[in-house]
Amino acid sequence: MSQSEQARRKVVIELQNVKRNFQVGDETVHALRGVSFKIHEGEFVTIMGTSGSGKSTLLNQLGCLDTPTSGEYLLDGVSVRRMRRRERAVLRNRKIGFVFQNYNLLPKTTAVENVELPLMYNAAVSAAQRRERSIKALQMVGLGDRLYHKSNQMSGGQMQRVAIARALVNDPAVILADEATGNLDTRTSFEILVLFQQLHRAGRTIIFVTHNPELALYSSRNIVLRDGQIKEDVLNPQVQSAAEALAQLPVPVDD
Repeated sequence: MSQSEQARRKVVIELQNVKRNFQVGDETVHALRGVSFKIHEGEFVTIMGTSGSGKSTLLNQLGCLDTPTSGEYLLDGVSVRRMRRRERAVLRNRKIGFVFQNYNLLPKTTAVENVELPLMYNAAVSAAQRRERSIKALQMVGLGDRLYHKSNQMSGGQMQRVAIARALVNDPAVILADEATGNLDTRTSFEILVLFQQLHRAGRTIIFVTHNPELALYSSRNIVLRDGQIKEDVLNPQVQSAAEALAQLPVPVDD
């Protein structure tokens, strides 16, 4: 997405001089030191940084799991900072779809039941609608034939697809992925990247938090943090195809 295209699209996330301090004994830790950026609808953004860069703290801000010490965070036009915890929880449920490194699926529970979970907190959605939307989300990620498989009956890649379907089921403003390929082998990681690129092409807004700099090749924009500040924020003029990279990997041979 070019800068001119960005300007025409709706701002989904806006951070205005966000600072987050923590008190550790007598010391004040400045985890975020005035972070400002906008993310527009339809962007695929990677956020990177080494340990201690503020990446995890920023993730908690973006996910409405924490609030800034100062500055403003606007999610889909709504100010988060002064919200009560319950209000943030409702906003988080409606506006953000989470994908985690460890999948966070309920054990001994089917794929459909796992995907239904975010809808359980929305009284406006009936049980029949929950089931229908969950099946549709699983079909969207290529698991139409695994609807009633339990997590212990699926591979790591399949479990991550269930997690992505769960993130999609509420039709969120943003998909927020935290090291979503971190527990996967190379081939499966690229299969998941292919899916994220497909979702991006379909118009989804994706924020992918990672320590792996290679992933920046497959996103449309990359933000790098260092010492709680933005060191780099650049557009990627030549987004590489995860599908092409996957096709070039050697095919595994069964023993």
